[in-house]
Amino acid sequence: MSSWLRSCQRCQLHTVVTLRGFQCPTAARNRRTKLQLSASGLRCCSTVQGEVRVRFAPSPTGFLHLGGLRTALYNYIFAKKYGGSFVLRLEDTDQSRLVPGAAESIEDMLEWAGIPPDESPRRGGPLGPYLQSQRLDLYSQTALQLVESGHAYYCFCSSQRLELLKKEALRAGQTPRYDNRCRHLRAEQVQEKLAQGAPHVIRFRLEAGVEPFQDLIFGWNRHEVAQVEGDPVVIKADGFPTYHLANIVDDHHMKISHVLRGSEWLISTSKHLLMYRALGWQPPTFGHMPLLMNKDGSKLSKRQGDIFIQSFQRDGVLPEALLDITTNCGSGFNTNRMGRKIDELISEFNPSKITTHSALLDLEKLPEFNKIHLEQRIEDEELCHLLINDLRGQIQRAYTAEIQDQEVLHEDYIRRVLHLRKGHISSLKELVSPAYSYLWVRPSVSSQQVAALTPEAQHIASLVLKLIEERGEELAVDRLSKDLKTLAKQTKATKYREVMKLLRLALSGLQQGPSVAEMMVSLGPAEISHRFQKLLLLSETS
Repeated sequence: MSSWLRSCQRCQLHTVVTLRGFQCPTAARNRRTKLQLSASGLRCCSTVQGEVRVRFAPSPTGFLHLGGLRTALYNYIFAKKYGGSFVLRLEDTDQSRLVPGAAESIEDMLEWAGIPPDESPRRGGPLGPYLQSQRLDLYSQTALQLVESGHAYYCFCSSQRLELLKKEALRAGQTPRYDNRCRHLRAEQVQEKLAQGAPHVIRFRLEAGVEPFQDLIFGWNRHEVAQVEGDPVVIKADGFPTYHLANIVDDHHMKISHVLRGSEWLISTSKHLLMYRALGWQPPTFGHMPLLMNKDGSKLSKRQGDIFIQSFQRDGVLPEALLDITTNCGSGFNTNRMGRKIDELISEFNPSKITTHSALLDLEKLPEFNKIHLEQRIEDEELCHLLINDLRGQIQRAYTAEIQDQEVLHEDYIRRVLHLRKGHISSLKELVSPAYSYLWVRPSVSSQQVAALTPEAQHIASLVLKLIEERGEELAVDRLSKDLKTLAKQTKATKYREVMKLLRLALSGLQQGPSVAEMMVSLGPAEISHRFQKLLLLSETS
Protein backbone atom coordinates (compact mmCIF):
# COMPACT_ATOMS: atom_id res chain seq x y z
CA MET A 1 0.00 0.00 0.00
CA SER A 2 1.38 3.41 -0.92
CA SER A 3 2.24 6.00 1.73
CA TRP A 4 -0.35 8.27 0.08
CA LEU A 5 -3.14 5.75 0.72
CA ARG A 6 -1.94 5.16 4.28
CA SER A 7 -2.13 8.92 4.91
CA CYS A 8 -5.72 8.90 3.65
CA GLN A 9 -6.55 6.17 6.13
CA ARG A 10 -5.23 8.38 8.90
CA CYS A 11 -7.72 10.97 7.67
CA GLN A 12 -10.51 8.36 7.99
CA LEU A 13 -11.09 8.49 4.26
CA HIS A 14 -10.02 4.96 3.26
CA THR A 15 -13.51 4.02 2.11
CA VAL A 16 -13.91 7.13 0.01
CA VAL A 17 -10.47 6.81 -1.56
CA THR A 18 -10.88 3.21 -2.60
CA LEU A 19 -14.58 3.24 -3.52
CA ARG A 20 -15.35 6.77 -4.59
CA GLY A 21 -12.19 8.28 -6.01
CA PHE A 22 -11.88 10.89 -3.27
CA GLN A 23 -8.97 13.30 -3.07
CA CYS A 24 -6.62 12.89 -0.14
CA PRO A 25 -6.77 15.91 2.19
CA THR A 26 -3.23 15.26 3.38
CA ALA A 27 -2.03 15.63 -0.18
CA ALA A 28 -4.15 18.76 -0.53
CA ARG A 29 -2.24 20.29 2.34
CA ASN A 30 0.89 19.60 0.35
CA ARG A 31 -0.71 21.60 -2.47
CA ARG A 32 -1.11 18.51 -4.65
CA THR A 33 -4.16 16.24 -4.74
CA LYS A 34 -4.59 13.15 -6.91
CA LEU A 35 -7.45 10.76 -7.44
CA GLN A 36 -6.86 7.08 -6.94
CA LEU A 37 -7.94 5.08 -9.99
CA SER A 38 -9.76 1.80 -9.44
CA ALA A 39 -8.25 -1.50 -10.53
CA SER A 40 -10.83 -1.84 -13.30
CA GLY A 41 -9.09 0.94 -15.17
CA LEU A 42 -12.20 3.11 -15.44
CA ARG A 43 -11.47 6.79 -15.29
CA CYS A 44 -12.45 8.87 -12.26
CA CYS A 45 -13.59 12.42 -12.74
CA SER A 46 -10.39 14.34 -12.35
CA THR A 47 -6.88 14.76 -11.14
CA VAL A 48 -6.84 17.98 -9.19
CA GLN A 49 -3.67 20.01 -8.93
CA GLY A 50 -3.55 22.38 -5.99
CA GLU A 51 -5.97 23.25 -3.26
CA VAL A 52 -9.58 22.24 -2.79
CA ARG A 53 -12.00 24.77 -4.29
CA VAL A 54 -15.76 24.32 -4.04
CA ARG A 55 -18.65 26.54 -5.01
CA PHE A 56 -22.26 27.28 -4.16
CA ALA A 57 -23.97 28.50 -7.31
CA PRO A 58 -27.61 29.46 -6.72
CA SER A 59 -29.81 31.36 -9.11
CA PRO A 60 -31.15 34.69 -7.78
CA THR A 61 -34.60 33.81 -9.10
CA GLY A 62 -35.65 33.46 -5.47
CA PHE A 63 -34.44 33.86 -1.92
CA LEU A 64 -32.25 31.37 -0.06
CA HIS A 65 -34.20 28.46 1.42
CA LEU A 66 -33.28 25.51 3.62
CA GLY A 67 -32.31 23.23 0.74
CA GLY A 68 -29.94 25.85 -0.63
CA LEU A 69 -28.50 26.59 2.80
CA ARG A 70 -27.76 22.88 3.29
CA THR A 71 -25.92 22.68 -0.05
CA ALA A 72 -23.92 25.80 0.82
CA LEU A 73 -23.19 24.42 4.30
CA TYR A 74 -21.76 21.11 3.06
CA ASN A 75 -19.60 22.96 0.54
CA TYR A 76 -18.38 25.34 3.26
CA ILE A 77 -17.61 22.48 5.66
CA PHE A 78 -15.81 20.55 2.90
CA ALA A 79 -13.66 23.57 2.03
CA LYS A 80 -12.75 24.34 5.63
CA LYS A 81 -12.10 20.69 6.51
CA TYR A 82 -9.48 20.42 3.77
CA GLY A 83 -7.99 23.90 3.87
CA GLY A 84 -9.67 25.06 0.67
CA SER A 85 -11.82 27.94 -0.60
CA PHE A 86 -15.60 28.35 -0.64
CA VAL A 87 -16.84 30.33 -3.66
CA LEU A 88 -20.26 31.94 -4.12
CA ARG A 89 -21.21 32.29 -7.77
CA LEU A 90 -24.59 33.66 -8.81
CA GLU A 91 -26.09 32.07 -11.90
CA ASP A 92 -28.21 34.97 -13.12
CA THR A 93 -28.44 34.05 -16.80
CA ASP A 94 -32.22 33.56 -16.72
CA GLN A 95 -32.87 37.29 -16.80
CA SER A 96 -36.65 36.96 -17.13
CA ARG A 97 -36.97 35.23 -13.74
CA LEU A 98 -34.61 37.35 -11.62
CA VAL A 99 -36.12 38.53 -8.33
CA PRO A 100 -35.08 42.05 -7.23
CA GLY A 101 -32.94 41.93 -4.10
CA ALA A 102 -32.46 38.15 -4.20
CA ALA A 103 -28.77 38.27 -5.16
CA GLU A 104 -27.88 40.55 -2.24
CA SER A 105 -30.09 38.59 0.13
CA ILE A 106 -28.43 35.25 -0.68
CA GLU A 107 -25.03 36.57 0.36
CA ASP A 108 -26.55 38.34 3.38
CA MET A 109 -28.07 35.06 4.56
CA LEU A 110 -24.82 33.11 4.12
CA GLU A 111 -23.03 35.70 6.23
CA TRP A 112 -25.81 35.65 8.84
CA ALA A 113 -25.62 31.85 8.96
CA GLY A 114 -21.90 32.02 9.73
CA ILE A 115 -20.76 30.40 6.47
CA PRO A 116 -19.47 33.40 4.48
CA PRO A 117 -17.87 32.77 1.09
CA ASP A 118 -14.17 33.39 0.56
CA GLU A 119 -14.89 34.72 -2.95
CA SER A 120 -18.18 36.22 -4.13
CA PRO A 121 -19.81 39.10 -6.02
CA ARG A 122 -19.55 41.23 -2.87
CA ARG A 123 -16.10 40.15 -1.68
CA GLY A 124 -14.49 39.77 -5.08
CA GLY A 125 -11.61 37.41 -5.67
CA PRO A 126 -8.88 36.44 -8.13
CA LEU A 127 -11.10 34.44 -10.52
CA GLY A 128 -14.15 36.68 -10.87
CA PRO A 129 -16.41 38.19 -11.81
CA TYR A 130 -18.78 36.01 -9.79
CA LEU A 131 -21.98 36.98 -11.58
CA GLN A 132 -22.60 34.95 -14.72
CA SER A 133 -24.20 37.93 -16.48
CA GLN A 134 -20.77 39.58 -16.36
CA ARG A 135 -19.07 36.61 -18.03
CA LEU A 136 -21.09 36.42 -21.28
CA ASP A 137 -18.06 36.85 -23.56
CA LEU A 138 -16.48 33.77 -22.02
CA TYR A 139 -19.54 31.64 -22.75
CA SER A 140 -19.83 32.96 -26.31
CA GLN A 141 -16.17 32.22 -26.99
CA THR A 142 -16.53 28.70 -25.61
CA ALA A 143 -19.70 28.05 -27.65
CA LEU A 144 -17.96 29.22 -30.84
CA GLN A 145 -15.05 26.94 -29.99
CA LEU A 146 -17.50 24.03 -29.79
CA VAL A 147 -19.11 25.01 -33.11
CA GLU A 148 -15.74 25.29 -34.85
CA SER A 149 -14.65 21.89 -33.54
CA GLY A 150 -17.91 20.29 -34.71
CA HIS A 151 -19.20 19.60 -31.21
CA ALA A 152 -22.00 22.18 -31.44
CA TYR A 153 -24.14 23.72 -34.15
CA TYR A 154 -26.54 26.56 -34.91
CA CYS A 155 -30.24 25.71 -34.59
CA PHE A 156 -32.85 27.86 -36.34
CA CYS A 157 -35.98 25.93 -35.32
CA SER A 158 -38.82 28.24 -34.30
CA SER A 159 -40.54 28.04 -30.95
CA GLN A 160 -43.69 27.01 -32.82
CA ARG A 161 -41.92 23.98 -34.33
CA LEU A 162 -40.48 22.98 -30.97
CA GLU A 163 -43.90 23.26 -29.36
CA LEU A 164 -45.37 21.07 -32.11
CA LEU A 165 -42.67 18.43 -31.50
CA LYS A 166 -43.52 18.48 -27.82
CA LYS A 167 -47.26 18.04 -28.41
CA GLU A 168 -46.73 15.17 -30.86
CA ALA A 169 -44.45 13.35 -28.40
CA LEU A 170 -46.93 13.74 -25.56
CA ARG A 171 -49.77 12.57 -27.78
CA ALA A 172 -47.74 9.45 -28.58
CA GLY A 173 -46.98 8.88 -24.89
CA GLN A 174 -43.30 9.69 -25.34
CA THR A 175 -40.94 12.02 -23.49
CA PRO A 176 -40.56 15.26 -25.50
CA ARG A 177 -37.13 15.72 -27.05
CA TYR A 178 -35.61 17.77 -29.84
CA ASP A 179 -35.20 15.75 -33.06
CA ASN A 180 -31.74 17.22 -33.85
CA ARG A 181 -32.99 18.48 -37.23
CA CYS A 182 -30.54 21.39 -37.54
CA ARG A 183 -27.61 19.10 -36.81
CA HIS A 184 -27.86 18.04 -40.47
CA LEU A 185 -27.87 21.50 -42.12
CA ARG A 186 -25.13 22.02 -44.69
CA ALA A 187 -22.51 24.69 -43.99
CA GLU A 188 -23.81 26.98 -46.75
CA GLN A 189 -27.37 26.75 -45.36
CA VAL A 190 -26.12 27.80 -41.96
CA GLN A 191 -24.14 30.72 -43.36
CA GLU A 192 -27.11 31.88 -45.40
CA LYS A 193 -29.42 31.92 -42.40
CA LEU A 194 -26.84 33.69 -40.25
CA ALA A 195 -26.33 36.31 -42.97
CA GLN A 196 -30.09 36.88 -43.03
CA GLY A 197 -30.06 37.48 -39.27
CA ALA A 198 -32.34 34.51 -38.60
CA PRO A 199 -33.01 33.94 -34.87
CA HIS A 200 -31.01 31.00 -33.59
CA VAL A 201 -29.61 29.13 -30.63
CA ILE A 202 -26.50 26.98 -30.34
CA ARG A 203 -26.93 23.32 -29.44
CA PHE A 204 -24.34 20.86 -28.14
CA ARG A 205 -24.02 17.65 -30.15
CA LEU A 206 -24.61 14.71 -27.82
CA GLU A 207 -22.64 11.60 -28.71
CA ALA A 208 -22.96 7.98 -27.67
CA GLY A 209 -20.20 6.40 -25.63
CA VAL A 210 -20.40 8.30 -22.37
CA GLU A 211 -17.60 7.27 -20.03
CA PRO A 212 -18.54 6.23 -16.48
CA PHE A 213 -17.68 8.62 -13.70
CA GLN A 214 -17.20 7.98 -10.03
CA ASP A 215 -19.40 10.10 -7.80
CA LEU A 216 -18.15 10.72 -4.26
CA ILE A 217 -21.51 9.65 -2.83
CA PHE A 218 -23.34 7.53 -5.43
CA GLY A 219 -20.30 5.64 -6.73
CA TRP A 220 -19.93 4.69 -10.39
CA ASN A 221 -22.49 6.29 -12.72
CA ARG A 222 -23.16 6.49 -16.43
CA HIS A 223 -26.14 7.90 -18.33
CA GLU A 224 -26.37 7.51 -22.11
CA VAL A 225 -27.99 10.89 -22.58
CA ALA A 226 -27.85 10.76 -26.40
CA GLN A 227 -30.32 7.87 -26.33
CA VAL A 228 -32.99 9.69 -24.31
CA GLU A 229 -32.44 13.40 -24.99
CA GLY A 230 -32.21 15.71 -27.93
CA ASP A 231 -29.17 17.94 -28.34
CA PRO A 232 -29.34 20.54 -25.55
CA VAL A 233 -29.26 24.31 -26.06
CA VAL A 234 -26.06 25.87 -24.73
CA ILE A 235 -26.55 29.46 -25.99
CA LYS A 236 -30.10 30.84 -26.03
CA ALA A 237 -31.52 33.21 -28.65
CA ASP A 238 -30.86 36.17 -26.31
CA GLY A 239 -27.14 35.34 -26.26
CA PHE A 240 -27.21 34.09 -22.67
CA PRO A 241 -25.91 30.59 -21.88
CA THR A 242 -27.95 27.79 -20.39
CA TYR A 243 -26.93 26.18 -17.12
CA HIS A 244 -25.31 23.24 -18.88
CA LEU A 245 -22.69 25.39 -20.61
CA ALA A 246 -22.25 28.17 -18.05
CA ASN A 247 -21.62 25.90 -15.08
CA ILE A 248 -18.84 23.91 -16.76
CA VAL A 249 -17.18 27.04 -18.20
CA ASP A 250 -17.22 28.73 -14.79
CA ASP A 251 -16.11 25.64 -12.88
CA HIS A 252 -13.18 25.26 -15.27
CA HIS A 253 -12.06 28.90 -15.22
CA MET A 254 -12.65 29.26 -11.48
CA LYS A 255 -10.53 26.13 -10.93
CA ILE A 256 -13.26 24.35 -8.98
CA SER A 257 -11.87 21.02 -7.74
CA HIS A 258 -15.07 19.47 -6.35
CA VAL A 259 -18.70 20.03 -7.36
CA LEU A 260 -20.97 19.18 -4.45
CA ARG A 261 -24.61 19.64 -5.46
CA GLY A 262 -28.04 18.09 -5.12
CA SER A 263 -28.69 14.60 -6.46
CA GLU A 264 -31.21 15.99 -8.95
CA TRP A 265 -28.18 16.94 -11.09
CA LEU A 266 -26.71 13.43 -11.09
CA ILE A 267 -28.42 12.45 -14.35
CA SER A 268 -27.06 15.60 -16.10
CA THR A 269 -23.46 14.95 -15.15
CA SER A 270 -22.76 12.60 -18.07
CA LYS A 271 -23.91 15.41 -20.40
CA HIS A 272 -21.54 17.82 -18.67
CA LEU A 273 -18.68 15.32 -18.95
CA LEU A 274 -19.26 15.11 -22.71
CA MET A 275 -18.81 18.90 -22.85
CA TYR A 276 -15.62 18.71 -20.78
CA ARG A 277 -14.28 16.08 -23.18
CA ALA A 278 -15.25 18.13 -26.24
CA LEU A 279 -13.37 21.14 -24.83
CA GLY A 280 -10.37 19.11 -23.77
CA TRP A 281 -10.79 20.14 -20.14
CA GLN A 282 -10.23 18.03 -17.04
CA PRO A 283 -13.53 17.89 -15.09
CA PRO A 284 -13.77 18.36 -11.34
CA THR A 285 -14.73 15.56 -8.96
CA PHE A 286 -18.50 15.31 -8.51
CA GLY A 287 -20.42 14.55 -5.34
CA HIS A 288 -24.22 14.53 -5.49
CA MET A 289 -25.85 14.95 -2.11
CA PRO A 290 -29.16 13.33 -1.22
CA LEU A 291 -32.08 15.72 -1.10
CA LEU A 292 -33.45 17.41 2.00
CA MET A 293 -37.07 16.31 2.44
CA ASN A 294 -39.94 16.87 4.85
CA LYS A 295 -40.20 14.34 7.68
CA ASP A 296 -42.96 12.49 5.79
CA GLY A 297 -40.70 12.07 2.75
CA SER A 298 -42.40 14.76 0.66
CA LYS A 299 -40.31 17.32 -1.19
CA LEU A 300 -39.47 20.62 0.47
CA SER A 301 -41.35 23.27 -1.46
CA LYS A 302 -40.78 27.00 -1.69
CA ARG A 303 -44.56 27.28 -1.59
CA GLN A 304 -44.43 26.20 2.06
CA GLY A 305 -43.29 29.74 2.78
CA ASP A 306 -41.58 28.91 6.05
CA ILE A 307 -38.47 27.32 4.53
CA PHE A 308 -36.87 30.63 3.51
CA ILE A 309 -33.89 31.60 5.65
CA GLN A 310 -35.15 35.16 6.07
CA SER A 311 -38.35 33.88 7.70
CA PHE A 312 -36.32 31.85 10.22
CA GLN A 313 -34.20 34.92 10.93
CA ARG A 314 -37.32 37.04 11.53
CA ASP A 315 -38.74 34.39 13.85
CA GLY A 316 -35.71 34.55 16.13
CA VAL A 317 -34.13 31.27 15.02
CA LEU A 318 -30.39 31.26 15.62
CA PRO A 319 -28.18 30.43 12.62
CA GLU A 320 -26.33 27.76 14.62
CA ALA A 321 -29.64 25.99 15.25
CA LEU A 322 -30.45 25.93 11.52
CA LEU A 323 -27.02 24.53 10.64
CA ASP A 324 -27.33 21.99 13.44
CA ILE A 325 -30.77 20.66 12.49
CA THR A 326 -29.98 20.44 8.75
CA THR A 327 -26.87 18.33 9.43
CA ASN A 328 -28.38 16.36 12.32
CA CYS A 329 -31.11 14.96 10.07
CA GLY A 330 -28.63 13.97 7.38
CA SER A 331 -25.28 12.21 7.19
CA GLY A 332 -21.59 12.87 6.71
CA PHE A 333 -20.38 13.06 10.30
CA ASN A 334 -18.57 10.73 12.68
CA THR A 335 -21.18 11.34 15.38
CA ASN A 336 -24.74 12.60 15.37
CA ARG A 337 -25.69 14.78 18.31
CA MET A 338 -27.56 17.99 18.98
CA GLY A 339 -25.85 21.24 19.89
CA ARG A 340 -22.94 21.27 17.42
CA LYS A 341 -21.54 24.59 16.28
CA ILE A 342 -19.79 25.17 12.97
CA ASP A 343 -16.27 24.39 14.23
CA GLU A 344 -17.52 21.05 15.61
CA LEU A 345 -19.32 20.28 12.35
CA ILE A 346 -16.07 20.87 10.48
CA SER A 347 -13.98 18.72 12.83
CA GLU A 348 -16.50 15.85 12.82
CA PHE A 349 -17.16 15.93 9.06
CA ASN A 350 -16.37 12.69 7.26
CA PRO A 351 -17.40 12.47 3.57
CA SER A 352 -17.33 8.67 3.64
CA LYS A 353 -20.30 8.83 6.01
CA ILE A 354 -22.56 10.61 3.50
CA THR A 355 -25.27 8.18 2.44
CA THR A 356 -27.53 8.16 -0.61
CA HIS A 357 -30.67 8.28 1.55
CA SER A 358 -32.70 11.49 1.60
CA ALA A 359 -32.36 13.60 4.74
CA LEU A 360 -35.75 13.85 6.50
CA LEU A 361 -36.13 17.22 8.21
CA ASP A 362 -38.47 17.56 11.19
CA LEU A 363 -38.95 21.29 11.74
CA GLU A 364 -41.07 20.60 14.81
CA LYS A 365 -37.75 19.86 16.54
CA LEU A 366 -36.29 23.27 15.63
CA PRO A 367 -37.37 24.98 18.90
CA GLU A 368 -35.41 22.35 20.84
CA PHE A 369 -32.31 22.95 18.71
CA ASN A 370 -32.75 26.70 19.15
CA LYS A 371 -33.10 26.32 22.92
CA ILE A 372 -29.77 24.46 23.10
CA HIS A 373 -27.91 27.03 21.01
CA LEU A 374 -29.53 29.97 22.82
CA GLU A 375 -28.27 28.52 26.10
CA GLN A 376 -24.77 28.22 24.62
CA ARG A 377 -24.89 31.86 23.53
CA ILE A 378 -26.05 33.00 26.97
CA GLU A 379 -23.12 31.18 28.56
CA ASP A 380 -20.64 32.90 26.23
CA GLU A 381 -19.89 36.37 27.62
CA GLU A 382 -19.31 38.04 24.25
CA LEU A 383 -22.33 36.45 22.57
CA CYS A 384 -24.49 37.14 25.61
CA HIS A 385 -23.70 40.85 25.25
CA LEU A 386 -25.07 40.74 21.70
CA LEU A 387 -28.20 38.96 22.95
CA ILE A 388 -28.68 41.66 25.59
CA ASN A 389 -28.59 44.40 22.96
CA ASP A 390 -30.98 42.47 20.74
CA LEU A 391 -33.43 41.82 23.57
CA ARG A 392 -33.24 45.43 24.76
CA GLY A 393 -34.33 46.59 21.31
CA GLN A 394 -37.22 44.13 21.30
CA ILE A 395 -38.33 45.29 24.77
CA GLN A 396 -38.29 48.93 23.71
CA ARG A 397 -40.31 48.20 20.59
CA ALA A 398 -42.87 46.13 22.48
CA TYR A 399 -43.26 48.15 25.70
CA THR A 400 -41.92 51.68 25.12
CA ALA A 401 -44.97 53.51 26.49
CA GLU A 402 -45.52 51.13 29.41
CA ILE A 403 -42.06 50.87 30.99
CA GLN A 404 -42.13 52.65 34.38
CA ASP A 405 -38.58 51.89 35.52
CA GLN A 406 -35.66 52.25 33.07
CA GLU A 407 -33.72 49.79 35.21
CA VAL A 408 -35.27 46.96 33.16
CA LEU A 409 -33.22 48.11 30.15
CA HIS A 410 -29.90 47.96 31.99
CA GLU A 411 -27.40 45.32 30.92
CA ASP A 412 -27.08 43.64 34.33
CA TYR A 413 -30.85 43.26 34.68
CA ILE A 414 -31.32 41.73 31.23
CA ARG A 415 -28.31 39.44 31.73
CA ARG A 416 -29.79 38.18 34.99
CA VAL A 417 -33.09 37.41 33.26
CA LEU A 418 -31.31 35.54 30.43
CA HIS A 419 -29.25 33.39 32.80
CA LEU A 420 -32.31 32.50 34.88
CA ARG A 421 -34.39 31.57 31.82
CA LYS A 422 -31.72 29.71 29.82
CA GLY A 423 -32.79 26.17 29.10
CA HIS A 424 -36.45 27.21 29.40
CA ILE A 425 -36.89 29.53 26.41
CA SER A 426 -36.39 28.69 22.72
CA SER A 427 -35.99 32.26 21.45
CA LEU A 428 -35.57 35.82 22.68
CA LYS A 429 -38.98 36.68 21.25
CA GLU A 430 -40.59 34.61 24.02
CA LEU A 431 -39.27 37.08 26.60
CA VAL A 432 -41.31 39.94 25.12
CA SER A 433 -44.52 37.88 24.96
CA PRO A 434 -47.36 38.58 27.45
CA ALA A 435 -46.18 35.63 29.58
CA TYR A 436 -43.04 37.60 30.48
CA SER A 437 -44.37 41.16 30.40
CA TYR A 438 -44.00 41.37 34.21
CA LEU A 439 -40.23 41.52 33.73
CA TRP A 440 -40.50 44.85 31.91
CA VAL A 441 -43.83 46.36 33.00
CA ARG A 442 -45.43 46.50 36.46
CA PRO A 443 -48.62 44.46 36.50
CA SER A 444 -52.09 45.72 37.41
CA VAL A 445 -53.68 43.81 40.28
CA SER A 446 -57.20 44.39 41.61
CA SER A 447 -58.38 44.09 45.21
CA GLN A 448 -60.95 41.54 44.04
CA GLN A 449 -58.19 39.26 42.70
CA VAL A 450 -56.35 39.51 46.02
CA ALA A 451 -59.45 38.95 48.14
CA ALA A 452 -60.32 35.83 46.15
CA LEU A 453 -57.08 34.22 47.31
CA THR A 454 -56.73 35.15 50.99
CA PRO A 455 -57.87 37.57 53.69
CA GLU A 456 -54.28 37.72 54.93
CA ALA A 457 -52.78 39.62 51.98
CA GLN A 458 -51.60 42.52 54.13
CA HIS A 459 -49.87 40.19 56.59
CA ILE A 460 -48.23 38.17 53.80
CA ALA A 461 -47.03 41.34 52.02
CA SER A 462 -45.44 42.52 55.29
CA LEU A 463 -43.68 39.16 55.72
CA VAL A 464 -42.26 39.37 52.18
CA LEU A 465 -41.03 42.95 52.72
CA LYS A 466 -39.35 41.88 55.94
CA LEU A 467 -37.72 38.89 54.22
CA ILE A 468 -36.36 41.03 51.38
CA GLU A 469 -34.99 43.57 53.83
CA GLU A 470 -33.18 40.80 55.70
CA ARG A 471 -31.76 39.18 52.57
CA GLY A 472 -30.57 42.47 51.07
CA GLU A 473 -29.11 42.39 47.56
CA GLU A 474 -28.05 38.73 47.71
CA LEU A 475 -30.98 36.75 46.35
CA ALA A 476 -30.68 33.15 45.15
CA VAL A 477 -33.46 30.91 43.87
CA ASP A 478 -32.73 27.89 46.08
CA ARG A 479 -32.43 29.93 49.28
CA LEU A 480 -35.54 31.96 48.49
CA SER A 481 -37.57 28.79 47.83
CA LYS A 482 -36.78 27.59 51.36
CA ASP A 483 -37.48 31.04 52.80
CA LEU A 484 -40.89 31.16 51.13
CA LYS A 485 -41.87 27.78 52.58
CA THR A 486 -40.94 29.09 56.04
CA LEU A 487 -42.84 32.31 55.36
CA ALA A 488 -46.02 30.42 54.39
CA LYS A 489 -46.04 28.69 57.78
CA GLN A 490 -46.37 32.10 59.48
CA THR A 491 -49.89 32.61 58.12
CA LYS A 492 -52.96 31.68 60.15
CA ALA A 493 -55.55 30.61 57.59
CA THR A 494 -53.78 30.56 54.21
CA LYS A 495 -52.27 27.39 52.81
CA TYR A 496 -48.87 27.34 51.09
CA ARG A 497 -50.48 26.98 47.66
CA GLU A 498 -52.61 30.12 48.12
CA VAL A 499 -49.62 32.04 49.49
CA MET A 500 -47.67 31.20 46.31
CA LYS A 501 -50.62 32.22 44.13
CA LEU A 502 -50.77 35.59 45.93
CA LEU A 503 -47.04 36.18 45.56
CA ARG A 504 -47.19 35.24 41.87
CA LEU A 505 -50.14 37.60 41.37
CA ALA A 506 -48.38 40.50 43.09
CA LEU A 507 -45.15 39.93 41.17
CA SER A 508 -46.55 39.25 37.69
CA GLY A 509 -50.32 39.65 37.58
CA LEU A 510 -50.38 36.10 36.20
CA GLN A 511 -51.45 32.70 37.45
CA GLN A 512 -48.54 30.75 36.01
CA GLY A 513 -44.96 31.13 34.84
CA PRO A 514 -41.51 30.54 36.35
CA SER A 515 -41.23 29.71 40.02
CA VAL A 516 -42.04 32.54 42.44
CA ALA A 517 -38.45 32.42 43.73
CA GLU A 518 -37.08 32.84 40.19
CA MET A 519 -39.47 35.73 39.53
CA MET A 520 -38.17 37.44 42.67
CA VAL A 521 -34.51 36.94 41.77
CA SER A 522 -35.19 38.25 38.25
CA LEU A 523 -36.92 41.41 39.46
CA GLY A 524 -34.42 42.16 42.24
CA PRO A 525 -34.97 43.46 45.80
CA ALA A 526 -35.96 47.04 44.90
CA GLU A 527 -38.67 45.99 42.43
CA ILE A 528 -39.99 43.23 44.73
CA SER A 529 -40.35 45.81 47.51
CA HIS A 530 -42.14 48.22 45.17
CA ARG A 531 -44.66 45.59 44.11
CA PHE A 532 -45.38 44.35 47.61
CA GLN A 533 -45.67 47.91 48.94
CA LYS A 534 -48.36 48.30 46.27
CA LEU A 535 -50.05 45.10 47.51
CA LEU A 536 -49.86 46.39 51.06
CA LEU A 537 -51.61 49.64 50.08
CA LEU A 538 -54.19 47.71 48.07
CA SER A 539 -54.96 45.48 51.06
CA GLU A 540 -55.21 48.45 53.45
CA THR A 541 -57.74 50.26 51.26
CA SER A 542 -59.92 47.22 50.51
